[in-house]
This record gives sequence, structure tokens and C-alpha cells, in this order.
Amino acid sequence: MPRAPSSLLKVLGVAFGLAMIVGNTIGSGILRTPGDVAASLPSGPWFMGVWAAGGVYALFGAMTLAELAVMLPQSGGQYVYARRALGEYVGFVIGWTDWISCSAAVAAGAIALGELSGSLAPPLAPHGTAIAVTIVAVFTAVHWIGVRSGDVTQQLLSTVKVLALLAVAVACFAAPGAPPASDSLPPVPSGFLFLSAIVLAFQNVLYTYDGWNGVVYFGGEMRDPARQIPRSMALGVIVVAAVYLSLNGAFLHSLGIAHLAKEKFAAAGAALAVFGQTGERIVSAVMTVSILGNVSAILMQASRVPWAMAGGGLLPRATALVNRGGTPYVSLALSAAVTLALILSGTFATVVALAAFFYVLQYAVSFTSLFVLRWREPDLPRPYRAWGYPWIPALVWLGAVAFIVGSLVGDRVNSIRALVVIAASYPVYLVAKRLLQRGGSAGHAE
Repeated sequence: MPRAPSSLLKVLGVAFGLAMIVGNTIGSGILRTPGDVAASLPSGPWFMGVWAAGGVYALFGAMTLAELAVMLPQSGGQYVYARRALGEYVGFVIGWTDWISCSAAVAAGAIALGELSGSLAPPLAPHGTAIAVTIVAVFTAVHWIGVRSGDVTQQLLSTVKVLALLAVAVACFAAPGAPPASDSLPPVPSGFLFLSAIVLAFQNVLYTYDGWNGVVYFGGEMRDPARQIPRSMALGVIVVAAVYLSLNGAFLHSLGIAHLAKEKFAAAGAALAVFGQTGERIVSAVMTVSILGNVSAILMQASRVPWAMAGGGLLPRATALVNRGGTPYVSLALSAAVTLALILSGTFATVVALAAFFYVLQYAVSFTSLFVLRWREPDLPRPYRAWGYPWIPALVWLGAVAFIVGSLVGDRVNSIRALVVIAASYPVYLVAKRLLQRGGSAGHAE
């Protein structure tokens, strides 16, 4: 029989939190993005510096969000904080955009795995969509069994992922370095152009670091959130930064900054230089391992968002049902269904483009929520407090706002679409509330 809506199991610890952040953050981006960053900043020290700065920013953001996650230790992600600080409607917007963004990310990862299967086994090439659907179905079944099954799976996938990526870095460092470039490097930009190059490079880096908030979706399932959430977030970001710096140093060693700046797929170029013609298969295998952990993590966290919204009266009450294994199975089924619909419809690319804007908006709203709750509810117990308040939280808030502005300028079409979707959400919210109230479904699970 299903459990009561509020009875998620408090069985998770630091190892899960660390695995979730590593799995949620490290996908295929680190294997592709370095070439774009090197093209913006064709200087070894600046190239490595911007990756280190991205890790520091991600750590500051994680330690800021950790205050909210410990203060309000509920599963459901950033919806929980937005609703508490800024009201039901803002919570609704953050919740459903977060859920759709997560579903789109799972769809994109599954499709990428379907495409990679053709590189590893050419007879599978015509069956990419079927493979993508199968992968989503398998992970849905794993997480349906229960939260412990998801915990073990995520720890295993994240461990293998980190080891595989570090093995690539070691192999690159062990091989002879790139010879001096025969063609002259373009100079590092100066003045306003240098500032623009830094912003563009940093934007690419931060998108690659995105995912450090993975553990906050499981606040109500951590055994000791006051200790385990901050520790998980700090360790998670440090591990991700160590992997990223190792890989980028390895790419720089194998290719040199001039060659790296011309590579659209940095890992493939480095693998070709180190492993020769077998490099493509090696990179495909590493990408497969990396994306598998990514798909598992995001699907698991996506299921917590509708669960929380249902508990808050914003979705039908049945969406909050939990099975004996501690999985919000109705919410998981809905997340898988949306993911499969995106895969089969071919519309995921548009949704992914919108999701980039939504992700940054969600961070900006969460950081705003921290300031609002510090001002409005100063006596609320805070077992953990954000580093360097108010300066470090203000810094990460400004970074999120700057990214929103950058998205509006750099990707105006999709940013306007995202704003239209948000504007259209208000009548949807009003209709949903009215229907749920008529059905007697409103209520709180927490």
C-alpha cells in the first residue's frame, strides 16, 4: 500500500549527497566546452584561471544555498525556498519550470546516449531513439524500487565517472606534451574586448559547473541535514572542480592552447593526440559513463519537485503518494512520461534552450529568498549560515542577475520565449488553483 504523502524516508547521507552533486553536475559539457573557453581566452594562465574562478563561484553559490536547505530541510528543491520567501505563485513558477527543465535535461542526456551507442557499436546506430527510451525506462525502474536503490546506483555511477575522467587526465599527462604552435596565437583581447571575452568564457564555465544544487532536492530525506547538506555541497563542488581542473590541464598539455582553441570537442582532440585512432571510441565510452550518471541523478531529483508541489496544494494530491521504498512514484512516473514525450516528439531542443534561462532564474530567485527570509524571519532557526553574509550571497546573486541579462542579450529569441512562458503561467496557476480547490485537493504535506 502507498505511504502517506509526507513519508519520504530519512535514509540518505553525505555519500549520497556527494554522488548526487557529482552526477548532476558532470555531464558531457566538460568534454566539449574547453575549446570554446580557450577560443575566448587564448592564454594558458587565463584559461586555467577562469576554470578555477568558476569553481570558487560554484562553491560560494553552494554554501549560500546550503543555509536555505538546512533551514528548510524539505525535499523538492528550490520551489520550497521560493514559496516560503516570495509566495505561492513564485513558488509555482520556480517549481514547474524546474521540473520541465530537469525533464528536458534527462531527455537530452538519453538522446546523447542513443547517439553514442552508434559510435561504440555501429549496428546500434539506427536505433538511437529506442535506446534513449530504454535508458529512461531502466532508470525509472531503478528509482521506482526505492530511494536506497537510487542511492547505491548513484554512488556507483558517480564513482565510475570520476575514475574514468581522471584516467583520461592521467593518460594525457603521461603522454608527450604538444609541440610549440607553428602558427602564432591571436593576442589576448584588451580593454572592453577583454572584458567581453572574460564574460563569455565565464558564462561557458559556469554552465559546465551547473548542478551543484543537486542535494537540496532531497533535504527531507537526509538523516542529519544540518551536518550532511553543507558537507555534501562543499565536498561535491571541490570534487567537481578538481576533476575539471585536472581535465583542462590535461587538454592544455596534450593540445596546447592554440590547438585547443580550435577544437569544438576538446576531449576528442586530446584523445586523438594521445591514443591515436582508438581515441574516438575511448572518448565515446567515457562520455557514456559520464552521461549515464547525469541522467540517473536528474531523473531522481526531478521526481521530488511535483511531489513537493502536490504537498503544497499546487498539483493533485495523488502526485504526492510515496511507495514502500520511499519513492514518490506518481511524480516519478510523470517525470518519466514528460521525458519520453520530449524524446519522441523531437521538441526537446527547444525546451533545453528555454531551460538555460530558467536555471539561472531559479538561482536568482533562491538567492533572493535568502535575503528575504533573513529580513522577514530573523528568528527562524539557522543551524548553518551562509559564508560571508551579506557580501558573498550578494556576489552570487549579482552573478545570477548578470547571467539573466547576458541571456537576454546573447540569446534574445529563447529568452523572450522563456519570458512569454512565465507570463502565461499566471492564468495557468489561477485555473489550477481553482480546479484543485473544487476537487478538495488543496493541503500541505509538510
